Amino acid sequence: MDIATRVYNHRWKLDPIVRSLIDTDFYKLLMCQSVFTNRPDTRVTFSLINRSAHVPLAKLVDEGELREQLDHIRGLSLSRGESTWLRGNTFYGKRQMFRPDFMEWFEGLRLPPYHLERVGDQYELTFEGAWPEVMLWEIPALAVLMELRGRAVLGEMKRFELQVLYARAMTRLWEKIERLQPIGDLRIADFGTRRRHSFLWQDWCVQAMLEGLGARFAGTSNCLIAMRREVEAIGTNAHELPMVYAALAESDEALAQAPYQVLADWHAEHSGNLRIILPDTFGTAGFLERAPDWLAGWTGIRVDSGRPEEAAEIAIDWWTRHGEDPRQKLIIFSDGLDVDRIEALHRRFSGRVRVSFGWGTLLTNDFRGLCAGDRLAPFSLVCKAVAANGRPTVKLSDNPNKAMGPRDQIERYKRVFGVGAQEALAVEV
Repeated sequence: MDIATRVYNHRWKLDPIVRSLIDTDFYKLLMCQSVFTNRPDTRVTFSLINRSAHVPLAKLVDEGELREQLDHIRGLSLSRGESTWLRGNTFYGKRQMFRPDFMEWFEGLRLPPYHLERVGDQYELTFEGAWPEVMLWEIPALAVLMELRGRAVLGEMKRFELQVLYARAMTRLWEKIERLQPIGDLRIADFGTRRRHSFLWQDWCVQAMLEGLGARFAGTSNCLIAMRREVEAIGTNAHELPMVYAALAESDEALAQAPYQVLADWHAEHSGNLRIILPDTFGTAGFLERAPDWLAGWTGIRVDSGRPEEAAEIAIDWWTRHGEDPRQKLIIFSDGLDVDRIEALHRRFSGRVRVSFGWGTLLTNDFRGLCAGDRLAPFSLVCKAVAANGRPTVKLSDNPNKAMGPRDQIERYKRVFGVGAQEALAVEV
């Protein structure tokens, strides 16, 4: 597809950004089934958080157009082909990953209402309701806002400007792929749905990775692209689960056990490469220090904040102390990745552990410096669970600049989880 021409010609009344409920990350569906089974009656609130306050979304994105896009998503339902793919496909070596009762519910789902309000130069966008329903708003809401911001800039460009822009972006990505080609045992996946430039661009990036890296390209987190391109759908779980479980805890003792209860529920449902620990929600070092022995037998961990080298070394030491061979374990690096960091992490850890990468924003949205004023540079936009059954959620992270929640609750969580002084790092997209 000629993306530049498609962008130039998109200016009709409504050009839907999200056209399918499975235009989302695979881990959201895995987590949704777990929540549907274990905590279906929990009421949650999700909220948009723009960590890059210098990007005035409400100035760039027309409110009426944003509402049209969100309303369009509320009208979506699974197609027969999408349902058949989810019901019948093999994921992570497992047939019928999604149970019949969950699929029946999902096939009848329409996403719940949203609340949108302009506050200064930003939008306040929230979703409230039953956890299994509301959680599925996160990825499409982010995708819509990121792409509308891009359209606001692209709409000012002429045809040849667009051709040159996309030619430069394509060249940049291909040069990155060429740098990765000499890494013979590379394993890398696309994790770029939530902050992508656009769906068409993410789809192009996946095709480029597939052609350029072959079997070393493990797959994509995006279910719709995985289905259409016949590649693996990749993903496990995210911070959302321990954040909500923790908010529901009735005491400090229950709070301390909440992250492990999440994984006990997950353990009961999944095996193999789906047993990946995400330890940094309330601090990696403390999580592993207090973890039950059975977790050491899991397949691996995902590193998503702080200094990735430090988190990986902590994990290797933890496995070693528990009598596990780190060379048989998997570490998935997924925070702020670009080629320099991928190369450095691979050099340091290849042969010591099984290394894998989930490449996000700088795979699917690296337009830095390609537009006047750098107006297409990616920025940090998230949509997080901020309350559960009326209680605030908290995230500490290994990087305090990613922490969220009321100040008094952050201090309580730091006390309960034994989190001391932390190094504040720049939040990378």
